[in-house]
Amino acid sequence: MTAATDLAHPLGPHTVEAWRVAEHPDDGSRLELIWGYYHVSPPPGGPHQYALGALYRALWRAAEGNDRLHAVTGVGVEISTAIRTALIPDVALLNTPPTTTSFPASALVLAVEVWSPGNSAHERETKVAGYAIAGVPYLWTVEMHAIRRAATVRAYELVGGSYRDRTPTPPRGGDTGTVLPGPVPVPLDLADLVP
Repeated sequence: MTAATDLAHPLGPHTVEAWRVAEHPDDGSRLELIWGYYHVSPPPGGPHQYALGALYRALWRAAEGNDRLHAVTGVGVEISTAIRTALIPDVALLNTPPTTTSFPASALVLAVEVWSPGNSAHERETKVAGYAIAGVPYLWTVEMHAIRRAATVRAYELVGGSYRDRTPTPPRGGDTGTVLPGPVPVPLDLADLVP
C-alpha cells in the first residue's frame, strides 16, 4: 500500500481546527474530515461492533502492563492539518493516556479500521493514505464476510512512507488463531470477530 504524498486533490473548506469544535453526531454516527470535507458515517451495525469489541479486547490484553500503550475505541485523531484530515479509527493503540477528546497523529501507534459494506474503495484508499502520510506505524484492516460468517484481517507496517503487508500466514488445519504484528505482538483468534 502506497501513500502518495503528492496526491493531486482539491482541499475542501473545513480545517482540523473546525472539525475539532464542530458539533459531532450523538446518535453513534461518526463525523470525519477527509481532505477538508466532512464525511458522516452511519452508526456501525451489529457484526461491525462485535468485531470491534473483540479487537479492542485483544489489544487491551496485549498492551496490559505496558504503561506506554493504551487501547481505545472510536477516538478522534488529527491526522494532518496540511491535508485537512481527521479520522476516527474503530480501535487504536495510543502512546499517551486517553485523557483528551482528540489526539495528534503522533499519539497513534496502531489504527484498526473495520470496513463496512458502505465504505467505498475511494474512502478506504484515502484513509490508508492519510494514516501513512501521518506516519502511523501500524495499520490493520478488517473485512467482514457476512455470507461465510468470517473475517479477514490484514496487518500493515509503515516502511519508508508506504504500508507493507505483514499479515502472518494463517495456521493450517482450520485453526483461526494468529499473532498480529504491532508495537507489541497481538494474539487474535479470527473466529472471535464473528458473532
